[in-house]
Amino acid sequence: MQKILVVSSNKRVIDTVKAGRDSFSDDFDMSVKTNMEDIISYINYEMPEIKVLDYTSPDVDCNVIINEIHGDPWLHYGGVIAVCKDRKQMAELEEAKDSNILSIQTIDDFAFHFTRLLRILWQNRKFLLNRGMRDDFGGEETGAFTCGNDPLDIRFYTSFLINYLYNTNRINIDDRANLQMTFIELLTNALEHGNLNISFEEKTKYMEQHGDIYGLIFERASDSRYANRQIIISYAIGKQKSTFTIADEGDGFNWRQFTDKNATSNDSLHGRGIKLASQLVSRMAYNERGNHVTFEINNRINESTAIPQAMSNFETVTYKDKEIVCRENEPTTDLFFILSGRYAVYSGRKLVTVMTPNDVFIGEMSFLLNDRRSATILAVGNCKLIKIPKGDFLQMIRKNPHYGLFLSRMLAQRLVKQTHSTIKLNEQITKMQETPDA
Repeated sequence: MQKILVVSSNKRVIDTVKAGRDSFSDDFDMSVKTNMEDIISYINYEMPEIKVLDYTSPDVDCNVIINEIHGDPWLHYGGVIAVCKDRKQMAELEEAKDSNILSIQTIDDFAFHFTRLLRILWQNRKFLLNRGMRDDFGGEETGAFTCGNDPLDIRFYTSFLINYLYNTNRINIDDRANLQMTFIELLTNALEHGNLNISFEEKTKYMEQHGDIYGLIFERASDSRYANRQIIISYAIGKQKSTFTIADEGDGFNWRQFTDKNATSNDSLHGRGIKLASQLVSRMAYNERGNHVTFEINNRINESTAIPQAMSNFETVTYKDKEIVCRENEPTTDLFFILSGRYAVYSGRKLVTVMTPNDVFIGEMSFLLNDRRSATILAVGNCKLIKIPKGDFLQMIRKNPHYGLFLSRMLAQRLVKQTHSTIKLNEQITKMQETPDA
């Protein structure tokens, strides 16, 4: 069950979330809080996947909560829906380009859109799994999202995908910013110049008169000629690379004008983003018509994209290929946080598994049981670990008890996964035994 934290004293906001939650009562648990100490405690100990921050409530400081998330992005990330009092405040939050925020809406938009957003989150709930607690979805994850002609959709789907890539160690902080810029630029182009047929000159003139283009977008989106057009965002998230396609239903445009390396730069209010986006990804290509663009990124491989704030001051140890991290039956109880690399796990000289940064820790069993090592761990290639002596880790937990809770949850998740694997294996063995020899 996913948790929704509602930071608000505004009855309209609370009632909106309740109505949305009631549509999925078995899948979402809702908590409403306004006391800052309670809010920070809830974020630390419950780790809610969705956080509704109401900037219209005068008795809560949403910026403190955002700073808490920024203070330890490894543990707290994503899933923020911000509610603003008006479009001016909405524009201020948009300007900050905070990738943890899935959607920024006025209170009227929030009342209208929240249940739909919750349905999208429910349908794609695998993207909300906490770090270190996700299933192994296999070699490649494929799917597609359908956007209407609403700028809210662009921000929502962009942040949704990017947070998932970051939390599964496929991109780091710098990649995150570059990819967000790429998605926003290409989706905005698909919306404005594609589906809504807003020309470069029309946009320039409107921005000069009004400062932004929102009014023109909503005017065109209500036009019967464009109202039913959609944008399809397709993804294929693999281990080595991830590929994304954005397709609109417009007439296309002269994309070469903006991607040609020899094209002269312009100093207008817009029009430079496409060329910049092409420089931020490993490959980008348009179809001939110009209403379909595909781009790729090279995934970070066997690399943790963020270090837990509480562990950042401990010693980093580098291991060379085939160097031993710990030996089976060794009486050491140090805990290791995996920064990078792959680690072969041997028990009784038999290879049991290979661990990566997605496994988060090495040595937690002997650490918790105060026992000898249950396996021998060898580095595969050049690797890095953060070594945390047991006494230091216990002291760290005294100061940050939620880390102990996270470790317990991670171990419980592994146990559940192992139990499911054992049940599946037993079912396969039983089926083989029941099948008569050919």
